[in-house]
Amino acid sequence: MIPPAFDYARPESVEEAVRTLAQAGEEAKVLAGGQSLLPLLRLRLAFPELVVDVGRIPELRGVREDGDSLVIGAMTTHHDVIRDPLVRRHAGLLAQATATVADPAVRHRGTLGGSLAHADPAGDLPAVVLALDAELVAAGPDGRRTIPAREFFLDYLQSALSPDELLVEVRVPKTDGWSFHYEKFHRVAQAWAIVGVAALVRRENGQIAEARVGLTNMGATPLRAAAAEQALTGAGDPQAVARAAEAAAEGTRPSQDVSASPEYRGHLARVLTRRAVLTATGMG
Repeated sequence: MIPPAFDYARPESVEEAVRTLAQAGEEAKVLAGGQSLLPLLRLRLAFPELVVDVGRIPELRGVREDGDSLVIGAMTTHHDVIRDPLVRRHAGLLAQATATVADPAVRHRGTLGGSLAHADPAGDLPAVVLALDAELVAAGPDGRRTIPAREFFLDYLQSALSPDELLVEVRVPKTDGWSFHYEKFHRVAQAWAIVGVAALVRRENGQIAEARVGLTNMGATPLRAAAAEQALTGAGDPQAVARAAEAAAEGTRPSQDVSASPEYRGHLARVLTRRAVLTATGMG
């Protein structure tokens, strides 16, 4: 299907992009890698009067260290996130999960910031940055502000970004010393996850001292499996992990669609949490 007509702007700096968005108000859409926006345009599910292409702004790309965090430019492609040595060394969960996104063609064009700003709870990366306790930095007319990942995703396809703000970077705390695994279930290769689980585990003396579990597609936003995280503390064997994983779906509101019922999604959350934690800890 042919998308509706729109005007097009290609700013060359973050400041110019923010000015353009502020002038257009709610009638503008940001184009990053285009892997989320273009399908919406073709299906006529989005009707922007202006598309602001930020793909030529160099400061929005790349990975650097800043103390105990990695700073990843919002326009950094999935492909570059996967291959970056800093990400692989200090945020392995992000590299591993990003490698499961769609297919190589999408990973070469799609961007980390675009995926997060799209705020699709079925996307792999929102739950991952939630488990990583990441922070997202937005630039607007009044300057920059930092938004914790737990406050960034508001509802289905809705983020905390204002219409005149641009996501510029993602700050990911280093997880050196943590083990991790991303597990997801989908019907066919390259399809959206029916349910996904991002697990981070820190062990002491053979037991789990701290666990973080992010859930994909278990509600209108990505979620943390708080009850399971608490139950996993102190687990030191596969049986204890399995018992803790039974709490993974508590407090969630999974959807009903052609792929799965809420009950089946709850079952998947429990099974995948057990698998992800056992794999991360090496108990499996």
